[in-house]
Amino acid sequence: MARPISATCGFVDGFACKAETNVTEADFFFAGLAKPEVINNTLGSLVTIANVEKIPGLNTLGVSFSRIDYKAGVLNPPHTRPRAIEILFVLDGQLDVGFITTANKLISKSIKKGEIFVFSKGLLHYQKNSGDKPASVLCALNNQLPGTFSVVAALLPKNHSTTSI
Repeated sequence: MARPISATCGFVDGFACKAETNVTEADFFFAGLAKPEVINNTLGSLVTIANVEKIPGLNTLGVSFSRIDYKAGVLNPPHTRPRAIEILFVLDGQLDVGFITTANKLISKSIKKGEIFVFSKGLLHYQKNSGDKPASVLCALNNQLPGTFSVVAALLPKNHSTTSI
């Protein structure tokens, strides 16, 4: 007989652990990162996240994953991950990436297919597709709900284009 959820492990970051008898393979699977999604927003990039909300089996593991697809020449505007380190792996294309250190120093690099770049937790960072073709990356994050704070979204009205930034 399964113990009640609260006796098993309670709530972790607002998510209840499932009773072992209710766990299925669907709790550990997500196909949403397999291929690029259609980008139909003004930013020209699309983030697809695989976190505990989409993969319940990630609960208590402290990890999540995402895919970012970029149109050619597009900037993923400056943002922070308040609760996670981000490890970015380039699947296709080339990007200019960078972050601002706590000493107010810009660390930047051009990266291409097969290369990795790391962004520390809480630091303001960006990625720009510097090529003339679409680009795609995978991101590993060390939190089941890493969060994102977008500087552009916080400062500019919703209908403002980021092409002038």
